[in-house]
Amino acid sequence: MSPLEIMLGIVFCSQTVVGIVGNSFLVFLFTFTFLTEHKLRPIDTILTQLAWANSMLLLIKGVPQTMAALGQKNFLDDVGCKINFYLYRVARALSLNMTCLLSGFQAITINPNTARWTRLKTRTPKYIVHCSVLCWVFHLIINITVLVRTKGTRISKNISNLLDYGYCYNLAVSTDKAALFAVVDSFPDAASVGFIIYASGYMMLFLKTHHKRVKHIHVSRLSPRVSPETRATQSILLLVNTFVCFFSLNSILVMYMQFKSPRPWLLHSSNFLAACFPIISPFVLISTDSQVLKYCYALWGTSQLLSISQKRFLQN
Repeated sequence: MSPLEIMLGIVFCSQTVVGIVGNSFLVFLFTFTFLTEHKLRPIDTILTQLAWANSMLLLIKGVPQTMAALGQKNFLDDVGCKINFYLYRVARALSLNMTCLLSGFQAITINPNTARWTRLKTRTPKYIVHCSVLCWVFHLIINITVLVRTKGTRISKNISNLLDYGYCYNLAVSTDKAALFAVVDSFPDAASVGFIIYASGYMMLFLKTHHKRVKHIHVSRLSPRVSPETRATQSILLLVNTFVCFFSLNSILVMYMQFKSPRPWLLHSSNFLAACFPIISPFVLISTDSQVLKYCYALWGTSQLLSISQKRFLQN
């Protein structure tokens, strides 16, 4: 193995391990909080699914990438490649949709309590599960086309227009069909990103206007405090803006690779960017969302009590 392959293997392995640990901790935290009869916020349902989708994305993509970078080339057969690419596309789409739901829900939550918005606020939490199930079903169906384009090494030796990912091949579209394919394939993603940008812009404008309205109150206080709702909105804004940044850069590379045969460094760059948001997102939530921090403190307190009880039991 060359030094470059070893370095890539270390990078992909580190990304996978750190990301899976962070997202798995979030899933465990929300599950523990729910089982211990603590009341979860409606938005925590979305955050749990986002963490699940990110964990699945990192596991499905990160492990084969690491093995390929360390010299285990083309170790999946045709069926394995199809399943791998299919699950990756589903996980990637779900990560995008959960981020879209997250930004939309928070944009509704921060609106003033007028008659119209109050009715919408009370109805929205009831439909979170329905929207989530719809997203799962939609992407499980729509990404079936990936099963046709993905090929294993044993069947695709005589095919020239292939994108080599190191552990699998993916059929590249011809130049005359590339534009149409790119538009149709990316339309749901583009619509979701457009909605995220719109909702984020609305939230930033609302927070700016709200800050100006209460500025005179903050000036009169010696230790002004930011409301929990505002802190949650700022945390989600940071999360979705991070997502849009990495998703946009990666999408540009992916669309470019649909038109031209990519060099290995382009594929590695695309894979690196695709893994950045799933890695960063759990740590952004843990460090900025005050309610998630409260869940962490509750978990720590429970673990301390269990440790004390175990010591007393052993002593007796």
